[in-house]
Amino acid sequence: MDLLSVAYGACSDDEEAESGRLKQPTPTEAYSIPPPKRLRSDISHPPLLPGRYISKRQRERSNTSAATSPSPVVGSPFDSNIRFEALASLRSQAKYASTNKLPTSLSVSLPAHTKPVNSVQWSNNYDHLLASAGMDQSVIIWNVWNTKQPKARILKFHDAAVKDIKWAPQGFSVLSCGFDRASRLVDVENGKEIRSFREDQFVETIRFCPSDSNLFLSGGSGGSIRLWDIRNGSVVKEYLKGLGPILDLEFCRDGKQFVSSSDESKSRISENCIVVWDVLRQVPLSNQVYTEAYTCPCIRYHPYDPIFVAQSNGNYIANFGATRPFRLDKYKRYENHGVSGFPVKCNFSSDGKELASGSSDGFLYFYEYKSCKFLCKLKAFEEPCIDVVYHPTRHNVIASCSWNGEVAIFE
Repeated sequence: MDLLSVAYGACSDDEEAESGRLKQPTPTEAYSIPPPKRLRSDISHPPLLPGRYISKRQRERSNTSAATSPSPVVGSPFDSNIRFEALASLRSQAKYASTNKLPTSLSVSLPAHTKPVNSVQWSNNYDHLLASAGMDQSVIIWNVWNTKQPKARILKFHDAAVKDIKWAPQGFSVLSCGFDRASRLVDVENGKEIRSFREDQFVETIRFCPSDSNLFLSGGSGGSIRLWDIRNGSVVKEYLKGLGPILDLEFCRDGKQFVSSSDESKSRISENCIVVWDVLRQVPLSNQVYTEAYTCPCIRYHPYDPIFVAQSNGNYIANFGATRPFRLDKYKRYENHGVSGFPVKCNFSSDGKELASGSSDGFLYFYEYKSCKFLCKLKAFEEPCIDVVYHPTRHNVIASCSWNGEVAIFE
């Protein structure tokens, strides 16, 4: 079981309390939130005096008012005050054509999280924005190249460590999950929570379905994998196989299949470490994909070719066919970097020609996809480099995060 849950988890099974008088939903919220019930908030309540009996309802109101605070708005999520050369490059829309060079140096340093950062992701719709999820219970939206204030939003809706974050394919919102046993959909512009999705486990990873932006997968410490509908907050399907804690999930391009990675090290049964699932039928298509005795903290599909890769705690990235029989290619692996038990991730470049990986030694490692040739490494942090993601349009720009709370941009 992930030791991070012991170190940073502070979960609660209580349902969220509704606070005060509910405002009418804004146009951004209206598509997903049902009309609120009318509350009896017009009744005046005396102040809570010492020694006076306090009813359960009053205690709930008091706790709710103390616990709910607006999400800090510290900057702008829009593209004003961005460096001219960065803005010109972003607006050119010359996808993949900006340069064929690898990142060579630090461009922007964003030290804001006070504990390890687990995940970063660029927005595809607003490609000057980056989201990061940290163990300090916060999600930060970065206006990366803003010359005045790179922090656009600080979202503190989680009550424990945040493990993963994804931008919603439609709209201006982010989905995050964590050790408070919930996934939360938040409107970035207004800094307000749209909907929460409660579970009976720490939620480790989330993925939006590529064929239906209203659906997303979640996997967690209890081994449960659930398919959710963001429109009503309900579970559409559940995938159960007695797995260990889910480490990562990844949809194939058409959304008909997904791959799960779980921690089966304690059971001595490594065949369930990676499982390929049929989304509609809720059945495993194969559970004998990877039989080596290592857990895999990260799974990634290639953007074009029918393969997927798995970051292995054996300090290499394994290569698999994405069609039956989902066979491991024993002659193709990406080596040189280290994992050493950290949740180190890897990602393909947008054009699929390169693969980048974080590493326990604080370096970024770059590989040629076709040949598995090691290209170069770049010193990023003093502590382990956890996640690395290519910019969706500027091929030579990479975002990464570290175990010491730093977020950095290289180009």
